[in-house]
Amino acid sequence: MSERPTPRRVASVIRLRPEHADKYRELHRSVPQPVLDALSRAHITNYSIFLRDDTLFAYYEYTGNDYAADMAAIAGDPDTQRWWALTDPCQQPLDSAGPRERWVDSEELFHLD
Repeated sequence: MSERPTPRRVASVIRLRPEHADKYRELHRSVPQPVLDALSRAHITNYSIFLRDDTLFAYYEYTGNDYAADMAAIAGDPDTQRWWALTDPCQQPLDSAGPRERWVDSEELFHLD
């Protein structure tokens, strides 16, 4: 029997455009099942998004063996692309984001297991 990999904890942030806050909340009340399935196929678990002062904070755990390939699979998924076409206009990357970067990863400083 093979062991499950130790989860990789990922936290990232992006701004929520205040004028789209209601729309963004509504979208996340019913995330399409194919989008959720794509996340599951890519070994994403324990996924949450939080909001505070127009800043979105996302946290998830990755339990796969090839993070880059799994993230590419999500990005290439047509249902996820349609979902992002709805959610991306609601968001504004932080000033520290790279030219093609939206959500920016955060540095983990502490973890209590």
